[in-house]
Amino acid sequence: MMELRSRKILVVDDEPDIVEILTYNLEKENFTVFKAYSGEECITSAIDNNPDMIILDIRMPGMTGIEACRTLRLNKTFENTPILFLTADSDEYTTMNAFDAGGSHFITKPIKPSILVSIIKELTKKEIG
Repeated sequence: MMELRSRKILVVDDEPDIVEILTYNLEKENFTVFKAYSGEECITSAIDNNPDMIILDIRMPGMTGIEACRTLRLNKTFENTPILFLTADSDEYTTMNAFDAGGSHFITKPIKPSILVSIIKELTKKEIG
């Protein structure tokens, strides 16, 4: 029988409360969670931890989520890693930029953590294993 390994998720948002709420809810579902609070930290943490999925805010000081996504996609390790944008920006321009940068999915805030966790569980099942 194959042992199921914990799915590794990198959560990136400049709002610590959002990172903590998502971390709490994902850990309850046996995900291993890595946290980052900026685009720059996202790149470093992704390289250090090689997550199965990245949840990424767009609007952050310094490097934006879109810039971080674009940078990660240049690295062969992350060319197929699912990147889910979770953002308050829902205009068409932002959405198109997110997908052009290499985003896999786009979800707007606010969203109930339980619903987001259900979406993540489904996506990790389909895309990772």
